[in-house]
Amino acid sequence: MTLACPVDLDRLRLRREVQDMYARVAAAPDGAYHFHRGPSYAATMLGYDATELAALPASVTHPFAGVGNPHAIAPLPIGARVVDIGSGGGTDLLLAARHVGSAGRAIGIDMTAAMREVARAGAQECGLTNVEVLEADATSLPIEDGSVDVVVSNGVLNLVPEKERAFAEIARILRPGGRLQIADIVTGVELSEDIRRDIDLWTG
Repeated sequence: MTLACPVDLDRLRLRREVQDMYARVAAAPDGAYHFHRGPSYAATMLGYDATELAALPASVTHPFAGVGNPHAIAPLPIGARVVDIGSGGGTDLLLAARHVGSAGRAIGIDMTAAMREVARAGAQECGLTNVEVLEADATSLPIEDGSVDVVVSNGVLNLVPEKERAFAEIARILRPGGRLQIADIVTGVELSEDIRRDIDLWTG
């Protein structure tokens, strides 16, 4: 058995299911879901700075559904160009924009329209002019080769069946010496074929 995604998995259906799930989270972040969300969770369980989170709009932090804290890996340099893959409602993206300052740039990539709108509105509310939010997914990034200092991602790449393509894209856009700061879900055991074919489990 292999750990790879089944070749006959309905990837279009998986994409739709992921988009539908996170569109619901964007619209109703306090609804009933099977994963943690919000600023209290981010601060108490993932080690985010509660003061920094409080400076962001609630519309941005309440849909937050990350699984770790990529900002804890290393500080983002002032003036850096940062790409957030799967930026969602924009919590990590707007924190990155604040950390790199007005000389830097924070670019969010997300395939869910509702989340992109939340992030854009949040950046505008914060007066952050160094933020851009683009429609795309992890396997086809609309970013120039070798143009990015840091790529961040939080709980997203586990949802991507074509992981080799996603990591190839990350390598393509990073400049020499650039780095990846990722928080994600891993499994310590080999998953059965039935589990790997269960789209409902993928979307969680």
